[in-house]
Amino acid sequence: MTANLGTYFSKVGYRSLVIDGDLYLPKLAFHFGIYTPQYNIHTLLKNPDMRVVEAVYHDPRTGVDILPGSSKLYDIIDLDQKRMRDIVREIQTRYNVTIIDSPVGIPFDTISTFRLAQYQLILVEIERCPIHSLEHMVENEVIKLKSIGDTYGLKVGVVLNKVRESAESVNDIVDFLEYSVEVPVVGVVPFDNRVPEATNYGRPVLDYAPRSGASKAISEAGGVLDEWMFGKKKKRNPLTRLYESLLSLFRRTKAPSLKKL
Repeated sequence: MTANLGTYFSKVGYRSLVIDGDLYLPKLAFHFGIYTPQYNIHTLLKNPDMRVVEAVYHDPRTGVDILPGSSKLYDIIDLDQKRMRDIVREIQTRYNVTIIDSPVGIPFDTISTFRLAQYQLILVEIERCPIHSLEHMVENEVIKLKSIGDTYGLKVGVVLNKVRESAESVNDIVDFLEYSVEVPVVGVVPFDNRVPEATNYGRPVLDYAPRSGASKAISEAGGVLDEWMFGKKKKRNPLTRLYESLLSLFRRTKAPSLKKL
C-alpha cells in the first residue's frame, strides 16, 4: 500500500518519499525493482556521519523517491532504532508527502517517528479471519494501533485491503469501524491478481495496471487522504508545476534511474 500511495501522490503532483520502516523484514523496495541497494536505512542507522540523501533512490516510472531497507541478515544486528527519528527529520523537509511503511502489528521499529507524523493509516486485511470473528480482530489490532496514534495526536484512518467479501458484509464492517471504533474508513481495496503480478515485475500496481480494480480503489483512497492533508483540491499554479518539474529534472540528471540521489 505504501508504494502505491506514494505513486498516487507523485502522479498528482506532489514530491513523494516512501521509507521502509520495517527494519527486520524490509520489502518496500521490491515494489520498485530495488533488490540489493548499496546504501539504505540500515547503513544510515549504523553510520551517523552518512547523509540521508545518499541512501535515497529515485524511480523514474512513478516519480517516487525511496529510502529502502536492507534484506541482508547481518545488517539488522545491533541497530540503533532511536536514530530513525533523526533520519526522517533530516529528509522529510524535502518532500510534500513522506510515507513510512511500518511493520505488521505494533510498530516498535517506527514508533520513535510518531512525533514527526500527522497521520496514521491502519491497513486491515479482513480475509485473515472469519467474518464472525472480525470484531475480536479489530479489538486486538485496530483499537491498539489507534490508541497509539491518539496518544501522539495523529489523525487516524483505516484502509480495508484485499477484500473478497460481499458489499453487504463490507458495509457492516465499515459501519462497525466508523461507529463503534470511531475511526474513518478512507478506502476499500478489492483483492486483485494484478497486485502480485505487478510486484513480480517490481512495479506498484497503480503504475503497472492503472485501470485495475485495486488501482482505482487505491486512487480513491489517495484522493481522500489528499483532502485530509491538503484540504479541498485546488488547481495548482502552472508556474509552480513548471518550477517543480525543473527541480525534478535537475535532480534526475544527477541521479540515474534507481541510483542514490
